[in-house]
Amino acid sequence: MMRRRSLLAATVAGGALALPGCERAPGIAGDFTGTSPGRGHLLREPPRGMAPGVTRRVHTLIAGGGVAGLAAARALRLQGRDDFALLELEDTAGGNSRAGSLRGMACPLGAHYLPVPGDDAHEVQDLLEELSLRQRVAGRWQYDERHLCHSPQERLFFNGEWQDGLLPVQGVGAATLAQYTRFAQRIAQLQRTARFALPSYQAPFTSQHAALDGMTFARWLDEEGLDDAHLRWYLDYCCRDDYGAGIATVSAWAGVHYFASRHGFQAPGGDDTPRDAVLTWPEGNGWLTRQLAAPLGDRLRPARTVLRIAETRQGVEVDAWDHATRTLERWQARLCIVALPVFVAARIVQDPPAVLRAAAARARYAPWLVANIHLRAPLHDRPGAPPSWDNVLYGSAGLGYVDARHQLLDPRPGPTVLTWYHAPGPSPQARAQLLDAPWSHWRAHVLAELAHAHPDLPDVATQIDITRYGHAMAVPLPGARHAAAAAAVVSPPGGVLRFAHSDWSGYSVFEEAFTRGHHAGMARSGA
Repeated sequence: MMRRRSLLAATVAGGALALPGCERAPGIAGDFTGTSPGRGHLLREPPRGMAPGVTRRVHTLIAGGGVAGLAAARALRLQGRDDFALLELEDTAGGNSRAGSLRGMACPLGAHYLPVPGDDAHEVQDLLEELSLRQRVAGRWQYDERHLCHSPQERLFFNGEWQDGLLPVQGVGAATLAQYTRFAQRIAQLQRTARFALPSYQAPFTSQHAALDGMTFARWLDEEGLDDAHLRWYLDYCCRDDYGAGIATVSAWAGVHYFASRHGFQAPGGDDTPRDAVLTWPEGNGWLTRQLAAPLGDRLRPARTVLRIAETRQGVEVDAWDHATRTLERWQARLCIVALPVFVAARIVQDPPAVLRAAAARARYAPWLVANIHLRAPLHDRPGAPPSWDNVLYGSAGLGYVDARHQLLDPRPGPTVLTWYHAPGPSPQARAQLLDAPWSHWRAHVLAELAHAHPDLPDVATQIDITRYGHAMAVPLPGARHAAAAAAVVSPPGGVLRFAHSDWSGYSVFEEAFTRGHHAGMARSGA
């Protein structure tokens, strides 16, 4: 475990300053919350020799209550299928898109926004229409502005002051601006010559995609002569934000796809086409997963660790540990939708198919930390752009913070919750430190990271709750997109196991998980 002095020194090297007045930090309360690593680790040493205390029967069992599992449950309901159950590890469903509350204020425990989906994500569009987030007016689709991100949307703390937007602009030289333009032109060219879609499997995997998928994003930038430090910082930030790993780790396909599948890349002074709008809420994407979970009633069975999934002559048999009653329960079903990360599925599915074993063998996961910071009063702000929804510090090891109060319609300043994100990297050492370091370590880390822009943070912060994800998301390494294309059909027709998770796309975003879950629920076995 890193000593506190070493931690602060490392943070300074990463671009933040040591925290002034850090002796005040012990007055800030808090704890670990939101996830239960011990429940997942039960897979390492499952109960032995214990007979099931109860046997339950349903037609369809869904293992995993993340976005994919919830989408599968919704698909079953849309077909009028009610004879199903969903088993979820945590106390609430939602996976990386769950929500929490801190001193009465809603806040995200993970993903905090959803870009307005394009036409390739028509399943997500249908969900938003069902939730009255969009409607057709005079022949055009319009989104409810109350749920779109309010202005100002984002800002960057750069060269001692806040600037609009997240791309470093103020005070940079002509050479930097020229590289911004070259990168924008290259992305636009790739959008024209190689189709990028979201969900990704809506576009064919071509030789151009394969070439990008065969190298790291950093190597591709080298080959393109894009070596500007400011551009590379921004692109590394984008990859760490969406994929949990930087440009030296993720594939060039993933780096390009980040821009080419959505809004492109806008260089300063170039194309004035506005960026895609995003939907967001004080509790982040937890708003969406709560809507998906609400109709399930007692068909949602939380606090269950799925220990075994086995095919039988009658269908499938699933054993799960009920953490509330501390008993083993057995489920018998005609069909099981396995909406679990592939490394978990490969461990618990008996005689796993080769495609699952291969996917698990190549998967690499990024850990995540989410810190919710309750403030009793607004922070004193540095010069420049005003407080925004998304606030990022240039050079920081963290990914910045969002302000839960930003989406409220009350303009008066008052208490709020800042949700700060950190992707420590996909190494085993980073994961071990995330899970082993005490809460006080992360409290010091959060305060040190934000000190450069907010030295008064210890004076107004009252509580910091930490949520940890040891295996938050699959990292799109070189070769991951090619493997995902090869495994496009992961559920044989007529089979009793159907696999649905964003892992099968090689990276983790809402659109991928939801669409795969929806298709798994719709492709219901006729057995």
